[in-house]
Amino acid sequence: MVIESHPRLDDGSPFPTLYWLTCPILIKRASKLESEGWMEQLNVRLAADDALRDRLGQAVDAYREARDRHEALEPVPAPPGGGPERVKCLHSHLAHRLVGSNPVGALVLSRAGFPDCRLPCVDAP
Repeated sequence: MVIESHPRLDDGSPFPTLYWLTCPILIKRASKLESEGWMEQLNVRLAADDALRDRLGQAVDAYREARDRHEALEPVPAPPGGGPERVKCLHSHLAHRLVGSNPVGALVLSRAGFPDCRLPCVDAP
């Protein structure tokens, strides 16, 4: 459902996204949530919820630490998917949740639902 990539492309360019969502069902569901404006609702919630913002900040720090185990990028790029003040990509947070701890990714997964992988992806809703 998720792959882990190196923080640099073959040409040496920085590539700060470590975790990529590959599950076609979850990609489609996260895209639908984004198109319905759900990120704006999350951003409003982040602005009002100090505890959620703090947990997302911890998740972003853990993400960077995992990426830095491959190679530290300087200057430190913005967190993939945004955070902790603003969410810019549900896919990135969901991918992080599937391999670790990410409160926004957990909210996305609870809203999107975990796919039933017993069915072929083309047959799943």
